[in-house]
Amino acid sequence: MQVILLEKVANLGNLGDIVKVKDGFGRNFLIPKRKAKRATEANKAEFEAKRADLEKAAAVQLVEAQATATKLDGMMVQITEKAGVDGRLFGSVTNFNIAEALAKQGFVVEKSQIRMPNGMIKTVGDVDIAVQLHTDVVANIKVSVLGDHA
Repeated sequence: MQVILLEKVANLGNLGDIVKVKDGFGRNFLIPKRKAKRATEANKAEFEAKRADLEKAAAVQLVEAQATATKLDGMMVQITEKAGVDGRLFGSVTNFNIAEALAKQGFVVEKSQIRMPNGMIKTVGDVDIAVQLHTDVVANIKVSVLGDHA
């Protein structure tokens, strides 16, 4: 399936690129999330007519993401979970917990934007986490997990 990208997609292409993707990826992810349209002649003409508006909107999103990243970079988020005396958590800290803690501090971040390379946090301590706000913008935060022995 050939699609026209309506925004930059990591490992695929930039705005306006016509790329060949597997049918399922296009039909189940790119098109429903409005990241792409089928590459028909009518859609190509429509895209060229709207290209300037789409580029302007993409630039605005990038600037907003960069502004948020400068505020987020180096920030420390504290999360308290029940833990045993050896420092292991009874549960785990997930990207949902981190997104919730950031929301309490006034940052709207989706849990899918939080990159946890080592998986969920299962011990007490400090962990560096990346937050990908845009395909080109990544902010690094520190998550401090505190144990609650009560």
